[in-house]
Amino acid sequence: MSVELRQLEYFVAVAEELHFGRAAERLHVGQPAVSQQLARLERELGVELVERTSRRVRLTAAGHRLLPASRTALLAIDRLRDLAREPADQVTGTLRLGTSEGLGERLDRVLEQLSRVAPRLQIQLVSLPFSQRIAAVREERLDAAFVRPAITDPDGNLEQFPVWTEPLVAALPATHPLAARPAIQLKQIARLPLRLTARETNPRFHDLITTGLERAGIEPSWGNPIDAVHDALSEIGSGAPAWSVLYASAAEQLSIRRIAFRRLDLPHAQTALITKAGHGPALKTLIDTCLAVA
Repeated sequence: MSVELRQLEYFVAVAEELHFGRAAERLHVGQPAVSQQLARLERELGVELVERTSRRVRLTAAGHRLLPASRTALLAIDRLRDLAREPADQVTGTLRLGTSEGLGERLDRVLEQLSRVAPRLQIQLVSLPFSQRIAAVREERLDAAFVRPAITDPDGNLEQFPVWTEPLVAALPATHPLAARPAIQLKQIARLPLRLTARETNPRFHDLITTGLERAGIEPSWGNPIDAVHDALSEIGSGAPAWSVLYASAAEQLSIRRIAFRRLDLPHAQTALITKAGHGPALKTLIDTCLAVA
């Protein structure tokens, strides 16, 4: 398979404009060229990305899945061009980077790669709740922040760069019959009480899970809310059967002998990097590094 950069550029333009004529104007090419390149991309991938009718253009399910990755690929190419113009090892200063618990190995990889490509750049990690991270970026108390899941519609003062996705996993008693499976379907585990952090504590994660359950047609049986994750998992492992949901990276950092972590048929969660619109060499280096290690 050979996918060209131009094909991705044309696909993103059509996906965002939902109109071949406007996409062609945006790309400064003729409309037939847009149609031709999109058709070639569909043949390369073996899927239909866009539904075309006389009245409208809309993305297929495959098109919706491909769009975030295509944007990320185009951003990465842009950042590579920037890096080629400005050596990263000359970048200096300190970046204040907002984080949260559970980013795990990927954050370690980002920091390790930064120390190699920009050894003179200092990173100050600041752990804050989600809403405070966003506010701190807007108020320039942070230079950038990781958010998970990604923001659906960031305002015009913010830029968002999708950097990686990760699966969600079920945490259930290691002695439960479902723990013998490598992956679990929601319909198989839905009868067990589900324990999550209260929505007011972590609304974005709570909504991510409940929306996924709703789309799968699952009505969960709710257990007691979680106050402390480690304590709640210890209870699940030794008490009445129940289950919870964690990001896979968070699960990798936990070691609880009586708990089994198993993949779920929920959509993967998107992690993004949020910055103020417009940024200098240090932020560009951070963005490029995050995209490179994704």
